[in-house]
Amino acid sequence: MAQYRIRQYRDGDYEAVRTLFARGIMEHVPATYRRMLGSGRTQLGLLALLAGVRAAAGCWAPALAAVALALLTAWPLVHSLASSYVREALATDLRDIRAAYLQAPDSDFWVAEGAGGAVVGTVAAALPDEPAERGAALELKRMSVRRDHRGRGIAQALAREVLRFARARGYGAVVLSTSVVQVAAQRLYESQGFRKVGAFSPSLLGRLLHFQIFRYRCELPAGPPPPAP
Repeated sequence: MAQYRIRQYRDGDYEAVRTLFARGIMEHVPATYRRMLGSGRTQLGLLALLAGVRAAAGCWAPALAAVALALLTAWPLVHSLASSYVREALATDLRDIRAAYLQAPDSDFWVAEGAGGAVVGTVAAALPDEPAERGAALELKRMSVRRDHRGRGIAQALAREVLRFARARGYGAVVLSTSVVQVAAQRLYESQGFRKVGAFSPSLLGRLLHFQIFRYRCELPAGPPPPAP
């Protein structure tokens, strides 16, 4: 028997939802930093910096110090990329969840409730940001599962809730965005029938850090959705 249940968002979930979302995004900062360091362009740039300072200074100590400084400077840049996204979300749709999702057309917000009533997962459905998708698809947003509750099928159940919701309203597809470092999320979405349809950098800083957002789409079968388990 599942040790959680999926239900619609309530106003009493507000702080738990916002905290869960923020913590989930900030968890990916180390992976983003490692990805940046593993990029061939980053490594080439560091090598050029090392060689240039070594040639100018005539010794290795300043060159190594310059590389160390570059690495130390990169960490707050990566951190700021994630924290700026969190601040934007908390100031927009997650500022008034009821208005953004429960009172908006063809939108909803669900939580996974664990033992004792704790919120251990979230997901939302909304009209897509892309005007070209309006009327044809809904967007899966704000998927997050608390770290100590992962691997229990909660994310799969939340994703299926959005897919059922979209089919019940006659939409032919569900779209979503996830980041290049969220490998587990990519595997989850692909297991639910989503396929990658595009990629982009969210900002100039994202391009500098070799950070991409992947766009996914799931085509829905015609007919009524299956009943919820």
